[in-house]
Amino acid sequence: MSETVNEPVDESASGPVSDPAPGEYGLEPDYIYVCRSGQLPDGYVRRFYPRGLELCLARNHGTAYAVSNTCTHMACLLSAGKVVEDGIGCSCHGSIFDLDTGEAIYPPATKPITTYPLVEVDGKVFVRVTEQDAIDGEKRRRELEEARRKAAST
Repeated sequence: MSETVNEPVDESASGPVSDPAPGEYGLEPDYIYVCRSGQLPDGYVRRFYPRGLELCLARNHGTAYAVSNTCTHMACLLSAGKVVEDGIGCSCHGSIFDLDTGEAIYPPATKPITTYPLVEVDGKVFVRVTEQDAIDGEKRRRELEEARRKAAST
């Protein structure tokens, strides 16, 4: 199952609640709070944008993973795919990627996707995304989309 989820906002009587700071949990500043653990149930795939970087988060057999959201075959969104026994499956052409390593384990994709460190602490999911990760990820996404457009026009 796939779903796009915006970051949670808790409007309590005292006003909006800010996202938890990574330092409160002993994490380095590059870790960004993404969601509550309960927002990522087993077998689900969701899309998030920490630091503006489009990521696909998935939970398989109880373990949460963060990977780039763009398939390396034809730039389809992995968050539109589904968790399969071996990893995450792309909904466009059936490529499967290993969630631990990002390796393409089933064609037609042959290039790996990027994986990002993910930590769950006290029911909160944090993903490590540096500013350089965000820059590199956007560049990679544009290159894949351009390749897809060229392939579609031939």
